[in-house]
Amino acid sequence: MTRRIITALLNLILRIFFRRVEVAGLERVPKDKPVIFVLNHPNGLVDPLFILCFAPRPVSLLGKSTLFKMPLIGWLARALDTLPVYRQQDKGEDPRRNRETFQKCRELLERGGSLALFPEGVSHSEPSLRPLKTGAARIALGAASSGMNKDLLIVPAGLYYTAKAKFRSSALLYFGEPIKVNPVELDETAEPPREAARALSDQLDVALRQVTLNADQKQALDTVAQAEEIFSSVHTEEPSLATELQIKRRFVEGYEFYRTHAPEKLESIESRIRQYAEQLQLVGLDVDDLSAAARATPVKAIVRVLEFLLTLPFAIVGIVIHYPAYRLSGVLAKRFSRNDDDVVSTIKVLASALLFPLTWIICVALCAWQFGWVVAVATLICLPLTGFVAVRFAEDFDRTLGATKALLVFITRGYFAKRLLAERKAIRSEILALNDGLSKAK
Repeated sequence: MTRRIITALLNLILRIFFRRVEVAGLERVPKDKPVIFVLNHPNGLVDPLFILCFAPRPVSLLGKSTLFKMPLIGWLARALDTLPVYRQQDKGEDPRRNRETFQKCRELLERGGSLALFPEGVSHSEPSLRPLKTGAARIALGAASSGMNKDLLIVPAGLYYTAKAKFRSSALLYFGEPIKVNPVELDETAEPPREAARALSDQLDVALRQVTLNADQKQALDTVAQAEEIFSSVHTEEPSLATELQIKRRFVEGYEFYRTHAPEKLESIESRIRQYAEQLQLVGLDVDDLSAAARATPVKAIVRVLEFLLTLPFAIVGIVIHYPAYRLSGVLAKRFSRNDDDVVSTIKVLASALLFPLTWIICVALCAWQFGWVVAVATLICLPLTGFVAVRFAEDFDRTLGATKALLVFITRGYFAKRLLAERKAIRSEILALNDGLSKAK
C-alpha cells in the first residue's frame, strides 16, 4: 500500500513537471516472465522515477548505497524495494558486499519479478551513451544460469527528454525489443565468465542505442534539434515523442554520414538553418509561431480571448501563491547543481515536492486562523487547482503571444513573412533530399 501511494504521488509530480509524458512500446514488455529493464541515465534521480511510475509492472531498482543514508531519499528507496550497490569511490563502502546484492537480485527474478538497471553506472549529460559496465550482464547471466530463470528477458528502455532541466518540457519512455538471456556455466562463486558478460554488455549497448538519441558531439544534437523543429513545424498537430525521437535518430545518422562523405552539403544545410533562426530572432518569433499564425481564425481568436478572461482570476491567485516556491526551487537547483544539467531537474523536483505542499500548509493554516476550518478545507482543495490553472494559463498565453506576433508580421511585413515560409519549405525540401541521398548510399 505504501509503495502504491508513493508511486501515485511520484506519477503526479512527474506529470506536473513535464508538460508531456509519453510511453511507447508497452506491448514489448512481458507480463508474466522475469524481466530486467536496462536504461540510459541522462537525468539523475528523475530517471528511476520514470521506470517506477510508467512500467506496466512493479519494478525494483538498484541504487548507490550512499542514498540509503539520506533522510528522505533513503526512506523512499526502502519503501520502493531498492537494493543497495556498494561502490569503490564511496568512502566507507565495501564493494565486496555487492555479492549479497546480486544474490538478492537473482532471488527476485526467480520469483518472476522485474528489476531496473542503469548500466552506464552514473548520470551524465554527454551526447552519447557511456561505455556500459558489466554489472547488468553479470546479474542477468547469473540469474539465467542458476536453473530457475530460463525465461529471463532483458528489455532495453530509452529515456528521451526534449529539455531535461526545463520545467514543463517533455519526456518519453521507450521500450525496445526483448533480449533472451542464454545460460552459461558459472564459476564456484556463481559468477559468469568475463567474456560472456562483456559480450552481453555489448549486445545491450546496441539495443540501448536503438531506443535512445546518440551523437559523437553536442553540436550534432543541437543542429539536429533545430532541423527537426523546422521539419516538423509544418504539421497541424504536434508529432508524438516517439516519432520525434525516430526523426532525430535519422537526422543524426545523416549528420554523421555527410560530415564524413560530403561535408560541404552538411555545412550548407547548417548555414541555412542558422540563418533562418537568425531571421526569426530578428522579429522575435519561434519556428512554431508561423504555423500557429497561419492556422489562426477570428473564431479561434475570440474563443481564446474568452478562455483567458474566464481563467485569469484563478491564474492570478495561482501565480501569486505559487511563484515564490517556484522561484526558490529554481534558485536551489542553480546553486546546488553546479551547472550539471543531469541533476538540475532532480533538485527542482525534490524542492518542489517539499516547497509547494509547505506553501499550501501555510495558506491553509492562515485561513483556519482567520476564517475557520470550513474555509481552510475549501482552500486546501482549491490551491492545487489554482496552481494548475496558472501553469496552463502561462503556457497558453505564451503560445498565443507568439502566434499574435507572427500574425502582426504577416500584416505589417507580408513579404518578409512569406519569405520566411518559403525558406522553411526550402529547408525542409533540402532535408528530404539529403535523406534520399543517405538512403541511396546505404
